[in-house]
Amino acid sequence: MRIALVTSLWPAPSRPREGIFAEERWRRMVERGHEVRVVRPVPWWPVLGGPLPLGPRSWREHADEPRREERGGIEVLRPRYLHWPRAPRANARRFAARAAAELARLPRPDVVVADYAWPAAMVAQACRAQGRAFVVHGRGSDVLQVGADPSLRPLLAQAVKTAGQWCAVSRDLVAALDALGEAPGRGALVPNGVDGATYAPRDRREARAGLGLDARRPLVLVVGHWIERKDPLLALEAAAALPDIELALVGRGPLEAALRRRAAQADLAGRVRFVGELPPAELARWYAACDLLLLTSKREGRPNVVLEALSCGRPVVACAAGGTGELLRDAPGMLVEGREPDLLAERVRATLAAPPAPEACRALVRHLDWDACLDALELVLARAVAEAGRA
Repeated sequence: MRIALVTSLWPAPSRPREGIFAEERWRRMVERGHEVRVVRPVPWWPVLGGPLPLGPRSWREHADEPRREERGGIEVLRPRYLHWPRAPRANARRFAARAAAELARLPRPDVVVADYAWPAAMVAQACRAQGRAFVVHGRGSDVLQVGADPSLRPLLAQAVKTAGQWCAVSRDLVAALDALGEAPGRGALVPNGVDGATYAPRDRREARAGLGLDARRPLVLVVGHWIERKDPLLALEAAAALPDIELALVGRGPLEAALRRRAAQADLAGRVRFVGELPPAELARWYAACDLLLLTSKREGRPNVVLEALSCGRPVVACAAGGTGELLRDAPGMLVEGREPDLLAERVRATLAAPPAPEACRALVRHLDWDACLDALELVLARAVAEAGRA
């Protein structure tokens, strides 16, 4: 099958970890014999030296991205579009117009996928006019946050209805897309897979020795992008009530400076490590070394970090948010209904005192191997192609 992706989230040389979860899925589709191309329109603004209006990244960083690149057998095209500060509706339309123009120059795909729904779903109208099969793929904030914005929801809803086909990584997101498309039961669940070979149980003591960590003090791991909806500051507040633990923060993001300040103010600096971003093999070593993963997100699709930690045989303590509950519903004590630091600290303390066996953790995600997940994706794409052919 010839597949074209339109997305606003894909790794680049300056940001090799951004969207790597999506790249992993489609790289595996290439290994199954599918042809995949990616169109990732890049925002452009004439004043290239300054920061983006809503974050620390500079316009120059985007401007320096290669216009064409091949990664893992996937051709990635990065056309530029004018991105006007604080104009999300107009920017979404310009993004879509530039993506549609790029698609028109490619060999005709069997199906176009908006992988990360916003603003990529806005390409649906152009594809529909050309008789192309089109699928909206939801992953998290691209559906929940945009769908909750009164100024953007109508545009996303119309795009979903125009597409007529959609899927998402959690049942929570599928239901949200069904509501946007006004078609209950229409969407399909296509969960993320987890690499059980990379993320496998290993000896904790050996892993700690390899990382130079104290084997005597419990290690709690927090992994993610340091942004407001991930709420890593809540993890620090919970850690402040757990004087015997060490906290390792893996990731990066605009809240890092605030996290460092808060760690110092809470007298946590001596037992909080800022590890930075890690490639999968290195991250797996930290999962092996930790006693549990703590996740404090306010919103989630179906978090890969939970899949990875459980596959490594490590328990999770997580706030109930979106698809997180779907992963942990059969894991007694891992899901916390509430966002109070003391409540989280209490659950962490109880889990450390009586942790589940590694194999019990791994069993929770054993069914989420990549083959099963890719089978589900292929069914969605095949249905879209078949229905477009009958239109």
